[in-house]
Amino acid sequence: MRLLPKALTPVLVLAIGTALAVPVIIRAAQNPGIAPVAPAAPVKPVAIPFTGELTQGGWIRGTLPKGMRSLSLDGVPIKVATDGGWFAAFDRDAGPQALLRTVTANGSIGEQRIAVAPRAWQIENVNIARSPGGPSEAFMALRRPELARINAARTLVTDAQGWRQHFIWPARGRISGRFGSQRVYRGEPGAYHSGLDVSSGTSGTPFVAPADGVVILAAQKPFTLEGNLLMLDHGMGLNSAFLHCSQILVKEGDHVRQGQVIGRIGMTGRATGPHLHWSIKWNEARLDPLLFTGPMN
Repeated sequence: MRLLPKALTPVLVLAIGTALAVPVIIRAAQNPGIAPVAPAAPVKPVAIPFTGELTQGGWIRGTLPKGMRSLSLDGVPIKVATDGGWFAAFDRDAGPQALLRTVTANGSIGEQRIAVAPRAWQIENVNIARSPGGPSEAFMALRRPELARINAARTLVTDAQGWRQHFIWPARGRISGRFGSQRVYRGEPGAYHSGLDVSSGTSGTPFVAPADGVVILAAQKPFTLEGNLLMLDHGMGLNSAFLHCSQILVKEGDHVRQGQVIGRIGMTGRATGPHLHWSIKWNEARLDPLLFTGPMN
């Protein structure tokens, strides 16, 4: 057995023998080769004011109290505006609880646990096998550059303030596809529907910006799946995507206002009829547009 140095033995035996959950500090004077270990900062419960939809695919928004310098949700840093405003959201498959953590200017840590309500998703069980294999290499040769453009667009940081607004419906019509719906092929889940579909019945129907934003992607030619794709950044990591457009009426870099006509509904890309597929993401979390607008009147 390796013997401990005499300068360390009494301190370590005390910590182990008493089984106390306290940090062990070894002073530099006892062993000049080891720097002092500072005790961990205590974590205190906090109450951060916010509003939102506390459910899977939902969101929260609030103002950080003075004296707090940073905020995170389940370890993901949350951007904070100069006035303290912030926005965060819960993925479609979020767990039953989320953790908000704050750090003050003097290093104090605070935590607040949030209950995230589950959703009863529209699940369709079908008695057929899922199609075997994946996409062909020929398809992926086309798809990879498109995915690169989409991912690059989502990394752009703009001065958009739409995250502060109550969103409006970009178009009116029959809801032909709901967020989160999913098919299960003989027990094997397929990909869930990542957006909300509004059917217009005819191509060419105009649609508007649901909130203020900056155009971060405006496809000049149809993508393989999305067709003519338009993406808006609403700020704070929140963005909207509009698929299958017959026409895009804005260009990349444009600032658009809530209610401004930005495109026309179509059926470009992989679509079986004219409709607007509207999806929303916050960072990597996929969100339900219905929780931003409320029911369509």
